[in-house]
Amino acid sequence: MKRLTEWDPSDKKFWEHKGKRIATRNLWISTIALHLAFCIWQMWSVMTINLPKVGFTYTTDQMFTLTAIPALVGAVLRMFYSIAITYLGGRTWTVISTIILIIPAIGIGIAIQNTNTPFITMAILSALCGVGGANFASSMANIGPYFPKEKQGTALGINGGIGNLGVSMVQLVAPIAIGIPLFGTLLGGPQLLVLESGNQNIWLQNGALIWVLPLILISIVAFFGMNNLPSPKVSLVEQAQVFKGKHMYLITILYIMSFGSFIGYSAAFPLLINKEFPEVNALQLAFLGPLLGASFRTVGGYLADKMGGAIVTFASVITMMIATAGVVYFVGESKSFVGFFIMFMILFLAGGIANGSIFRMIPIIFGPKETPAAIGFSAAIGAFGGFFIPKLFGWSFQYSGGPQPALYVFISYYFLCSIILWIYYARPNAEMKC
Repeated sequence: MKRLTEWDPSDKKFWEHKGKRIATRNLWISTIALHLAFCIWQMWSVMTINLPKVGFTYTTDQMFTLTAIPALVGAVLRMFYSIAITYLGGRTWTVISTIILIIPAIGIGIAIQNTNTPFITMAILSALCGVGGANFASSMANIGPYFPKEKQGTALGINGGIGNLGVSMVQLVAPIAIGIPLFGTLLGGPQLLVLESGNQNIWLQNGALIWVLPLILISIVAFFGMNNLPSPKVSLVEQAQVFKGKHMYLITILYIMSFGSFIGYSAAFPLLINKEFPEVNALQLAFLGPLLGASFRTVGGYLADKMGGAIVTFASVITMMIATAGVVYFVGESKSFVGFFIMFMILFLAGGIANGSIFRMIPIIFGPKETPAAIGFSAAIGAFGGFFIPKLFGWSFQYSGGPQPALYVFISYYFLCSIILWIYYARPNAEMKC
């Protein structure tokens, strides 16, 4: 598809006769590409569970680190990815950024078959997976301008929500794929999984290699099916104006609360179950949390369009505080997996709604020239939650023997976010009611 020569979704006649069809097509292609990017980004949340059982000698802290590194790299690159859209166009950058993800998928498929692979090699491959996390910023910055303002919350909710479902998808599909000889011996033989109940063969490489063909296919579809919008090239100086106001930093704090929690808990949840409740098969249940969080992101965008982004986000963060306190209770003396699991599901659900509602707030708070930079910066810093949450859990287990200190930190942060939301955005006389 060539670059569009005209684009005005606010013109109702243009939107109904031409714009809606083009916007919808670009939305769904972008959404699938982002979904696969999230699969690659969070691959290590699944892979780490079985590494010790097949002969890898990495420590618990090193395994938490492997789940945390992709978030760190994705966070650093997000700012650059959101800016790249304004210079290269959504179609061009979607194709390039999707093709890049084939490299870590193949690399992990090879390296994970050798238990003597050094930790530094795995850490580098983990970092390459982080590129998938950067795709989020460029995808969201690209999709918003396709839609009228009153529909952007829903569109961004769909793009981000189904994109985020990649986390749940990799945690659901990869464990199934590694349990069967999906490619026979063509792409490598099995590894011996050592369990108390008995040994069995698994194919860890399948958890990485199954994504190669879908990545190739969606790259081709994006090349032929997407468009580059005729948006003017906004200079870095113009975009940098967003950093002069306090709202850029306030929104960033809030986005760490929403998306940072989602991606951080998604990465740490399987290992957390494994540490606190070793009798439970973490890989059979862990995917449900990201599934809820990603699914309800779309709900958050829809509710924000109807009720206002700030009030929906405020209600969500209060719910997150209560749910986190519940997690503390159920990993304490009561030691109930059922209570622990229900509280975490509520935490994922509320965080997903906040993910969608915050993105509805951004276009209202910032102008069209500043919005890409605002999305890129907040998304970049927010993704650091995916690094710090697993690392905080690792630190918490190392120094206290449990996750409670980390959970108290999260509750305190959510309380800070609730104050910011109420004072600046949600109360009746708020400075920037949205």
